[in-house]
Amino acid sequence: MVQHFDIVLYPQKRGFHLITDEILSKLPSLPDTGILQLFIRHTSASLTVNENADPDVLHDMEGFFNRIVPENLPFLKHTMEGPDDMPAHVKAAMTGSHLSIPIDNGKMHLGTWQGIFLCEYRNHGGSRKITASFIT
Repeated sequence: MVQHFDIVLYPQKRGFHLITDEILSKLPSLPDTGILQLFIRHTSASLTVNENADPDVLHDMEGFFNRIVPENLPFLKHTMEGPDDMPAHVKAAMTGSHLSIPIDNGKMHLGTWQGIFLCEYRNHGGSRKITASFIT
């Protein structure tokens, strides 16, 4: 059986943001077992699972992505929406638009130091929409 739920995330500034608790607060109780599928419905932001213990990881991730995909590259043609838009599309393509997380005993079966992150690549991305699906 599959159930879908729409989630609207609070707007975030550019960067990597731990959203595990926000996701859980906007969903009904997790089933006993199954898969939680998360799909972000945007092309300039993404989702990832990463370390949730040291905030320096998030800072370093932001710096790494900005270094490998900087703004204002002279060869970019898609610039109508600002200098952060095309780099945001490239970064989102690198990290992906969906996650599959096992559910066991009514809880996400994440590793000890893992959390769900919104990767916001726009300077002013606004609220982001996610479709969450329980696959049981």
